[in-house]
Amino acid sequence: MSADVEGLLPARSPQSATEAGAAVLTAEEFALFAQVGRARAVEPGERLFRRGDLGTTMYVISQGEVDLDFGEDLAAKRLGPHEFFGELGLLIGDHARSADAIAASHGLLVELRKDEFEPLAARDPVLLAHFLQRAIQRVVLNEQTLIGRLRRRNVELQSALDSLRATSHRLTQTEQLTRTDELTGLANRRGFQLHLAERRRNGALAHRGLLLIDCDRFKDINDAHGHLVGDRVLQGVANILRSAAGPDDFPARIGGDEFCMLVNANAPADLLRIANFIVGTAHALDELKAAPPQIATLSIGATLVTPRGHWDDWYGLADSALYRAKRAGGNRVEWQDAAASV
Repeated sequence: MSADVEGLLPARSPQSATEAGAAVLTAEEFALFAQVGRARAVEPGERLFRRGDLGTTMYVISQGEVDLDFGEDLAAKRLGPHEFFGELGLLIGDHARSADAIAASHGLLVELRKDEFEPLAARDPVLLAHFLQRAIQRVVLNEQTLIGRLRRRNVELQSALDSLRATSHRLTQTEQLTRTDELTGLANRRGFQLHLAERRRNGALAHRGLLLIDCDRFKDINDAHGHLVGDRVLQGVANILRSAAGPDDFPARIGGDEFCMLVNANAPADLLRIANFIVGTAHALDELKAAPPQIATLSIGATLVTPRGHWDDWYGLADSALYRAKRAGGNRVEWQDAAASV
């Protein structure tokens, strides 16, 4: 036994490897390792190596305790006398450490580097072979345990992700409901305002027109036929707006029998063409004289949207035109030029 490791052997007899687990050396193995290893005293909190360090040294604890912290929510280990660690660095060479090793108390270790480990085979090849067999089995067991933990963690993570996706989906649905008119399925006033705000953020309000649409004599329909018939009329108006809307147009019901639509329009003629189509379609359906009525004639106020303007400005212009259309008997489109209102 080398002079610098004499006295490292504890007085008590260690447990057998079978009783204490594969990480514990037998007395014979410890004595063999101590013959060529170097003694190292450690202080509490002293770090032996960090996770990710490349290591070529194996350690055996003679006295004291060492903590192995594997991180990533894996359980830490506290090792005691005659337990060994870091053997992969010795067996493989330049192996990346899988844990932080920190002394938990005052202690004594036996350090073995690769050049110190190889002579052990000449001293007692059978004993060393038994150690290597157990060390390899321990590595395999640890890897299997780690894989099992990772699989359980993946299952837990997948479950958490599924839960988050479901919650996100519910939140999206809830948000969608807050933007959607329940009766017609069109955007409601809030949804329309959010659409305008998003377009403004994206600088996409140029070349747009606003149609403000109102049912003619809708109160008479409700009074004569009831609110269920009135609801069907509103749904009919919504269907006409959907059929008239292009892929870049945005119809909405903003309250009662009042609708609006943001339309892709480069000139007044583009906007008026769509507005007249909506009025003409409603008029043609109204001429069928369904009983009870399925539609009402419509009045529309139209104006172009100025990118630097605001909803109140555009609404005011379109509302002025709508008011003229209603006063003229409805079933028509009226235009309001922004410049003419100044």
